[in-house]
Amino acid sequence: MFSIRDEHLALDIVQEAMLKLSEKYADRPATEYPMLFQRILQNAIRDFFRRQKVRSAWVTPLGSLFGSDSDEDSDPLEAIEVENDSKVATRPADQLEQKQVLDIIEKSIETLPLRQRQAFMLRYWEELDVAEAAKVMGCSEGSVKTHCSRATHALAILLKKQGIAL
Repeated sequence: MFSIRDEHLALDIVQEAMLKLSEKYADRPATEYPMLFQRILQNAIRDFFRRQKVRSAWVTPLGSLFGSDSDEDSDPLEAIEVENDSKVATRPADQLEQKQVLDIIEKSIETLPLRQRQAFMLRYWEELDVAEAAKVMGCSEGSVKTHCSRATHALAILLKKQGIAL
């Protein structure tokens, strides 16, 4: 099971789960609340760690991802290994730098063409496999791979222009 070491983050996640329970399931019988809350809380924790994993992957040096222009079907982000208990920067200067980098990355993702952005977000934010992403997008698995590859290469170029060393 996951553990969140920062008490404030843990309380935020619990509060978010409580709000979802009250907003979406207020009409349910009170006897269902414990099971519903447990499921909502589990999903909120998984979402938190999924986001941390993606953010950690993007904040790490990106050079190894885009170094080769080899196979269009290769998925450079598949090679990343991210620790489950990755540490959030503790120094204010490091926190500021990470926030600035994340802001640049988010803005760069927004500039991608729609299908590339969809494929990228489904694969690396939602962590869907190629087949699942293809089903959601209503296209072939090859198209998802192509869109993801083009998105990662376009992001590499955009991030270099923004001064993020690859």
